[in-house]
Amino acid sequence: MDHDKQLRQQLAKLIDWNEAHADFSSAVNGVPAKLRGHVPKGLPHSAWQLLEHIRIALWDIVEFSRGAGHKSPKWPEGYWPKNAAPATDEDWEQSLKAVREYMEEMRKLISNPKHDLFAPIPHGSGQTLLREALLAADHNAYHLGQLVLLRRALGEWKG
Repeated sequence: MDHDKQLRQQLAKLIDWNEAHADFSSAVNGVPAKLRGHVPKGLPHSAWQLLEHIRIALWDIVEFSRGAGHKSPKWPEGYWPKNAAPATDEDWEQSLKAVREYMEEMRKLISNPKHDLFAPIPHGSGQTLLREALLAADHNAYHLGQLVLLRRALGEWKG
């Protein structure tokens, strides 16, 4: 197997792997609706805020990687929801679905050999698709760790 194909396969796995820590599904499945907006003492965010932050940031990374027409939200306020809790259970489910879709879109981008992993993104300032894939994976892992910690603080982690 050639190195390019191996690298693309590893990057695709890295977007949501569970070899070193909990994956996305493990971190978010089973969060009781009544606790989604609760911010435990000593922690900065609720499960909803973390989920939405992951969704917004992943959307931004994917869309930036796809094309020049994308406009990123204002940092930091555009990357965090204003409310601690989702308005409805449907909002929670839609956010979960969107994160999964954006992870799949990133996998498609990095798996496609037509996309040079090392070429600077034309509308960027030196970013490459490789950098964006690593950023997405790193960002997800960081905040999934926070979700696990939050669930432990709420007594809702069985992992």
